[in-house]
Amino acid sequence: MEKHLVSVVRYEAPFQSVREVVKLSGGLDCLPTGAKVFIKPNLVFWSKSVPFPKWGVITTSRVVQDMVELIAAHGVSQITIGEGMVTLKPGDNETIADAFKTLGYEVLRKRFGVKLLNIFERPFRKVELGDGMAVNFNVDILESDFVVDLPVMKTHNQTVVSLGIKNLKGMIDIPSRKRCHNMEPGKDLHVYVSRLAESMPPMFTLIDGIYTSERGPGPDGKMHRSNLLVGSRDVLSADMVGAKILGYTPEEVPYIAHAARWQGRPLDFSDIEITGVGIDEVARKHEYDFHYSEMEEVALPLPLVRQGIRGIFYRKYDLSMCTYCSAVNGLVMMAIRNAWKGEPWDRVEVLTGKAMRPTPGMKKTILLGRCMYQAHKDDPAIQEMIAVKGCPPKPEDIHTALRKAGIDADPQLFENLDRLPGLFMKRYEDKPEFEEGHFRVV
Repeated sequence: MEKHLVSVVRYEAPFQSVREVVKLSGGLDCLPTGAKVFIKPNLVFWSKSVPFPKWGVITTSRVVQDMVELIAAHGVSQITIGEGMVTLKPGDNETIADAFKTLGYEVLRKRFGVKLLNIFERPFRKVELGDGMAVNFNVDILESDFVVDLPVMKTHNQTVVSLGIKNLKGMIDIPSRKRCHNMEPGKDLHVYVSRLAESMPPMFTLIDGIYTSERGPGPDGKMHRSNLLVGSRDVLSADMVGAKILGYTPEEVPYIAHAARWQGRPLDFSDIEITGVGIDEVARKHEYDFHYSEMEEVALPLPLVRQGIRGIFYRKYDLSMCTYCSAVNGLVMMAIRNAWKGEPWDRVEVLTGKAMRPTPGMKKTILLGRCMYQAHKDDPAIQEMIAVKGCPPKPEDIHTALRKAGIDADPQLFENLDRLPGLFMKRYEDKPEFEEGHFRVV
């Protein structure tokens, strides 16, 4: 049986540790001189207003720089770093440019001739995924000779983990991303994600676990300094090992299980050879889910239940809630928590995603986002509809909706949404193990 090589290395020193994980995995052994190389970091979110790096949320600049230097040492001069970052305002090209500059990518451009690419300024090509599914991929990654996939080692509140395969979702256009978020059996988010690597050129995956994240993918999770790197020329094998380090077997991660079945691969690691550090030496369980009350009369996240909040019903998100609504979901929760004064609200329900249905007996129903509005704008089960129609929902419209529902939310939360990640990141500001230097090019 063919063995897929995966290396697990402790991060101990700049450049040396990345070089070791690449060497042990044979990561660049098939990289030809003169190749066009596309590097895909994970820059899930950025804010020009936040002064703190995103430990455990985005790929460290340290790993990006080390990979560029290794690739350049192979005689490669055509290197592109590309990303398709989600922004609060569609068409916002300034935010990703600010991210590239702040993270030091402009230094790499000047030093090595690296091309920096916002994929939303480039064409897309339709790629069939099988079983009637298709997405539109950025043409630059499809037409490259070699891909270097640089995800962060994190858990994810919808896909359990977010590693190498999931990172490629950042290479498809927004309509395709929305299409992935559905509940159709056999064609749901897990299945879409499982097929994303099928059309890639030869690829090396390096999972950046210098910092890891629980309950990701955003800044509201819990971050750890883990000092780990995982590398492989087979992205599925890298993800299986990365998931196990985070505390999950391949069977417990639906997209990994789907990918293995699609490729005819075993899930017991029998076709994987691990070099470097053993999984058991470094594995640590990272929770992926936000827990909700299962009581019929208290449909809320557990922290809100423990706070004593009553009279509002905010059911758990499902796979159909896409990235845009996910970005404001935490904001709505925070606004509700801060607005609670001890008096129950008047049976207010908040619906998200595409699949939820109104609950009979609710007096006020907030439809959060265009999908919910289109699905239920004429639903007779709704006594009083409060619609937030935007895609993505505008913060000011969410604030207005909460006020109409009798929830006196703080307007400053919505006026300064771009500063919200900084509130979460500030928790790590005075902890020396969370180093700002890892997000700079030197």
